Amino acid sequence: MRCLVLLLVLAASAASSIGCVTVKPQERSLLADPIMQFEGDQATAAQLRHAIENREGSYGGAGVSGGGCGCN
Repeated sequence: MRCLVLLLVLAASAASSIGCVTVKPQERSLLADPIMQFEGDQATAAQLRHAIENREGSYGGAGVSGGGCGCN
């Protein structure tokens, strides 16, 4: 029983230590690349935003007035 508890504690500590990563300075430039951001590609983000605004039937905080038909 004691061996099983020790094994479970070791497995839990190994599983929790997987997420601890130190990022080296030379790797930070790759992570800071605009393509790594959710809206890194502005053309794709604009297309998606336009489709969502048309689907919702209104233009929220985009600063453009218009109807839900897609015509401006």
